[in-house]
Amino acid sequence: MDRRKFFKNGSLFAVGTSLLNPFDLGANPIDLDRLKSSKVAKNIIVVVSDGMSIGTLNMADLYLSRKTGTGSNWLQLYKDNKITRGLMDMASANSIVTDSAAASSSWGGGVRINNGALNMGPNGENHLPIWQKFKKAGKMAGCVTTVPITHATPAGFCINSKSRNTQATIAESYLAQEFDVMMGGGDKYFSAEYREDKRDMYQEFEAKGYQIVKTRNEMLGVNTNNPILGVFSLDALPYTIDRTNSTALTEKIPTLAEMTQTAIDRMKNNPDGFVLQVEAGKVDWAAHANDIAGLIYDQTSHDEAIKVAIDFAEKNHDTLVIITTDHGNSNPGILYGKKTNENFDKIQDYKHTNEWILNGISKENTIAQIKERLAYANNFGATNEEADLILSYYRNLKAEEGVYNYKHLPYKVLADIQQQHNSVGWHSMVHSADYVELAMFGPGSELLTPFIKNTDLHYLMLTAAEVENKF
Repeated sequence: MDRRKFFKNGSLFAVGTSLLNPFDLGANPIDLDRLKSSKVAKNIIVVVSDGMSIGTLNMADLYLSRKTGTGSNWLQLYKDNKITRGLMDMASANSIVTDSAAASSSWGGGVRINNGALNMGPNGENHLPIWQKFKKAGKMAGCVTTVPITHATPAGFCINSKSRNTQATIAESYLAQEFDVMMGGGDKYFSAEYREDKRDMYQEFEAKGYQIVKTRNEMLGVNTNNPILGVFSLDALPYTIDRTNSTALTEKIPTLAEMTQTAIDRMKNNPDGFVLQVEAGKVDWAAHANDIAGLIYDQTSHDEAIKVAIDFAEKNHDTLVIITTDHGNSNPGILYGKKTNENFDKIQDYKHTNEWILNGISKENTIAQIKERLAYANNFGATNEEADLILSYYRNLKAEEGVYNYKHLPYKVLADIQQQHNSVGWHSMVHSADYVELAMFGPGSELLTPFIKNTDLHYLMLTAAEVENKF
């Protein structure tokens, strides 16, 4: 198909939205000769850092630069002028602040929907998800993530649901659609031991020819001729820094980069190509918890996955890599002060997340034990008053609310204490309405304009791959 003809007559204009004019502020003409000379995107890899405010990207790059002398792969693409870059408005249908379900659905279904739903409008109207469109066009399709594979971001590319919370049902939808690679956490949505209906989803996936892998070694030894379901933990995968400092977790849990490589290896030989979503989902969870070690180290894990995708694309020139986030979260940043450099560099010596620290505390602990735990995990000496403040939340059964804070742990209290030692501040513990970073490498990147609407990314992917929006 002639891409110029498709762009003029295809899906972008048929649905009444356009990359040329996402905000109805006057069209910016596309260079059609440039479109004609560019390649078709046979493969598309979308690498998402969920909940990444710009401060998170900034801090991860500074952390790597100051520790290793080399910054992040993401920003190196900017420095080397290898990518096309823009900003994207991620508002949902009912709020300028989106959640992950509506954000992913804007890319997946090409329509803005209300927060909490997956490719389904308020009156029950379904919008066919983009990975299903690509499957119908002959491509293989898959997702890998560090949270449950049934979570909002992968689900938004794959299925329809009134609610993002129906994760057991989402697992069933994945089976029905027969996606080629699905890997992450979420055993409780597949195992008969945990599901309310006692269905053994693993057995049902196996009956359809899937390989079930539950450890890193099983994944690394997988047969790439068969579809893969990889589930490596009961809920989300452990944070990168906690995994790194645990021999047992390192042996059992694959990294996001390793999952990405395995997914590519499974799908790369398909004659019609493949599409893959890669999500660093726990960047968002760490931001909700104001957990700096969880945030920075999981962002660097996302960055390692970027390298896997770009390395493949540089060798396979028919591959489009899209790098972005779905929304901001908590808007962290490094704060000015006399010891800012010295304080921020202390994060290099952290061994564990705030989640690890706080889950290991009980009301029976002493102040001395709290100080010892903080010194081990974060390498700083807390005061008696700071340790006692943390302990008071256990002693007096105080409750600190927050998303993904099911145990009501005192995350904010600990983050405020850490700020005195690492110079990192937080604006909130919730999502924000940031315009987000969007970077593209490979065929189709020439379609990106400097400022787009989230739904435009859906049609850009279809256009780049010359897949018509007819399904």
